[in-house]
Amino acid sequence: MRTLVTGLLCVAMIALPAAAADKTHNANVTVVFDHLLPNVPGKSMRGVMVEYGPGGSNPSHMHPKSAFIYATVIEGSIKSQINDGEVKVYKTGENWSEVPGDHHRVSANASETEPAKLFAVFVVDTDETKLVYPDN
Repeated sequence: MRTLVTGLLCVAMIALPAAAADKTHNANVTVVFDHLLPNVPGKSMRGVMVEYGPGGSNPSHMHPKSAFIYATVIEGSIKSQINDGEVKVYKTGENWSEVPGDHHRVSANASETEPAKLFAVFVVDTDETKLVYPDN
């Protein structure tokens, strides 16, 4: 039962705040799993599916300061910019990582006509209540 409750709470935690939802365009974010790391007290691993419709995007954002993220494109092409780095396009099978404190300035479908999906694995403090902090 604890796993079910944790999973349901995590789905609620990933939801973007109302102000950010207005800036989100044709995107859906779903927590797929949430597991405590038994050998790393206080840390959890969370899997997040991000699905973009054609031209879809999410607002510029950050993640919890404790979060290490490894993202893999599983369908289509994703446009991404971390911090002040170059805007890169990642295709199916390609990946990138984000370290604690990174600023995810661009997160979007690189196509205006085809959908795209990425799967992100977070290693984060278990007590984090949000996974996304949109810029104000």
